[in-house]
Amino acid sequence: MSTLPNFDVHTHAFHPKIAAKVLRQLEHHYHIPPLGTGELSDLLPRLAQAGIDRACIHCAATSAAQVIPANRWALSLQKTPGLIPFGTLHPDYKNMAEELELLQRKGIKGIKIHPDFQGFRLDAPALLPCFEAMQDNFTLMVHVGDLLPPEQNPSCPFKLAYIKRLFPNLKIIAAHFGGYRHWQYVLQAFTGLEIYLDCSSSLFTIGQSLLEEIFRKWPRELLLFGSDYPLFDPGDEMKRLQYRLKLSDAQLRRIMQNANALELC
Repeated sequence: MSTLPNFDVHTHAFHPKIAAKVLRQLEHHYHIPPLGTGELSDLLPRLAQAGIDRACIHCAATSAAQVIPANRWALSLQKTPGLIPFGTLHPDYKNMAEELELLQRKGIKGIKIHPDFQGFRLDAPALLPCFEAMQDNFTLMVHVGDLLPPEQNPSCPFKLAYIKRLFPNLKIIAAHFGGYRHWQYVLQAFTGLEIYLDCSSSLFTIGQSLLEEIFRKWPRELLLFGSDYPLFDPGDEMKRLQYRLKLSDAQLRRIMQNANALELC
């Protein structure tokens, strides 16, 4: 049996002062009652119970003023064993190049962006220098998709494919099986591109035939497990992934361990 660590590449943990407020915002937007508190004291035992050894922790600065506080919170999480905090960026922040250099020096391996919450388009020209600087230095986790059609939505599979073609050395994880509510476009947009897909916030609603088609056609080594805690429980999402795709224990374990290739720790 493999001794590689199991990963949850998509979780969130907030400072106790803001956790309740963030959860209210999440529930208002997604109409999903969170199952967790959004605090480390709740996340860590859930990870342990699920047999998850490493968890990527994400935040997203919704304004330029939030970049520094969000990234300092991420840096503070490095002291917790098993956690892999990602930094964040915002195109309105004027010193983004210097901030990326600092995060790299401090050992941060990834950056998370959520264009829909952060108020910018994924293909905004102001982001391109950041993506260029991230090549070979960071893994980029991107929220993709929402209720609007691709051309109107701030993020979509086609915009992310455009970024990947511009910056082929940028390691990218497309959250939510490549596009929340945009699943029908994922294979059309991404085929031929080395983009990782995580399964977060998808299994509760994606149609079975579409789920099976993506799973059947996408390279297995590019599929990652993500729970999107605190919206969902990591252990429950592992069971749901295995049930919906009829995975053997070995197949599930492989998905849980695919993130080791990203060298995040």
